[in-house]
Amino acid sequence: MSAREYDVIVIGAGPVGENVADRAVQGGLSAVIVEAELVGGECSYWACMPSKALLRSGAALRAAQAVDGAKQAVTGALDVAGVLRRRDRMTHEWNDSGQVEWLQGAKIDLVRGHGVLTGHKTVRVTADDGTTTDLVARHAVAVCTGSAALLPDIPGLAEIFPWTSREVTSAEHIPASLAILGGGVVGAEMATAYAGLGCAVTIISRSTLLTADEPFAGEMVAASLTRLGATVKTGVDVMSARRDDTGLALLELSDGTTVEADEVLVVIGRTPRTTDLGLEAVGLEPGTWLDVDDTLLVRGSNWLYAVGDVNHRALLTHQGKYQARAAGDVIAARAKGTPVDDAPWGVHVATADHEAIPQVTFTDPEVASVGFTAAAAEKAGRRIRVLDYDLAWVAGASEQSDSYEGHARAIVDEDRGTIIGATFVGPEVAELLHSATIAVVGEVPLTRLWHAVPSYPTVSEVWLRLLETYGRPTV
Repeated sequence: MSAREYDVIVIGAGPVGENVADRAVQGGLSAVIVEAELVGGECSYWACMPSKALLRSGAALRAAQAVDGAKQAVTGALDVAGVLRRRDRMTHEWNDSGQVEWLQGAKIDLVRGHGVLTGHKTVRVTADDGTTTDLVARHAVAVCTGSAALLPDIPGLAEIFPWTSREVTSAEHIPASLAILGGGVVGAEMATAYAGLGCAVTIISRSTLLTADEPFAGEMVAASLTRLGATVKTGVDVMSARRDDTGLALLELSDGTTVEADEVLVVIGRTPRTTDLGLEAVGLEPGTWLDVDDTLLVRGSNWLYAVGDVNHRALLTHQGKYQARAAGDVIAARAKGTPVDDAPWGVHVATADHEAIPQVTFTDPEVASVGFTAAAAEKAGRRIRVLDYDLAWVAGASEQSDSYEGHARAIVDEDRGTIIGATFVGPEVAELLHSATIAVVGEVPLTRLWHAVPSYPTVSEVWLRLLETYGRPTV
């Protein structure tokens, strides 16, 4: 059978691959997506969506309990079965028929199976039944295979069959106890979710929690987890792991203590899904992150693109989709010979990956950040001023909760008079983040921000308070 030809071949049908293909098709090209698992990818079935479904019920309950008049109406605990039912609805019971229908409507072909690069612009797809399909790209191949959980080389850990992010978000029951290795975003979120569902959680981190954020973020989340009943152990390593005769997992820590748990979740990092991708056929090393330029083109190639987690620029779904829009558009432009806008902040580049990445950690309290932290800005040699404000002092916070706790920080570049970073910690602060992102990406001068009047009484009034902390400019 002869090979099937398309303008663009996309390997991986997660949100990133879908967006690359969609933008390419909108640009007048033909596209096919190759997928070995479920169309919709990690985010839809094992990450963003199910994890937030597990978190939301507990957050809503605690929000009601924090408001007099509402808390009296709360007469019971969370219905765990109901939480899991809602999670299952959010994942469509791990059925991708709706996503496949979207592909069809977008005029994107789908080939199911494991895709491997076999040479210049060629991909072979092997289906579950062993049949193969050969594909040829006229213009580009985009690798959008994402990342997988990284398991550390701890004696005995593999033998106890630990959970990864996939198992913890798709669990059919909530264990009595859970030990979490890793104090990053996923570890902190799942500690919040499972503690709220009545599980005895122990989170173990070799450093503090959420080390990529401002220090106060990890401190506030750790304090909240403790109030939820979780045990937070920081500054320790897991030295070995085993299960006893009853099946209980035993983790020996570097401080000489032992943690016991029914299940163990490992979320210490990610590794690229490039081991069995055929990279050696195109002169690249299997199992490595793929280095790209700002148009997402793999360096040294004029046809191979790597988009999303696999390029290790920003391991976030929304950032991967942002990259995908740029990649799909630039593939179409290059294919048609139209001008490429690859200057910083141009339509064909992912400039925001460098210094304007927004992220929300859906713990309780939430952590929302964009751009530089104070430490990162200083390390980059920026002359900065740090603005801090207690969110509980904003009128909108007292309207939202009787026991509001939160904190806001903005990082000002003193040489440019603009905000280059912001962090908010508090209930539902995720909705504050896009305004900060616009200020950072748009390089809005502080003098102009004084004219962006926040509505009263909302938590957004913190923007005015931060400006007042900085001081109004004088003529």
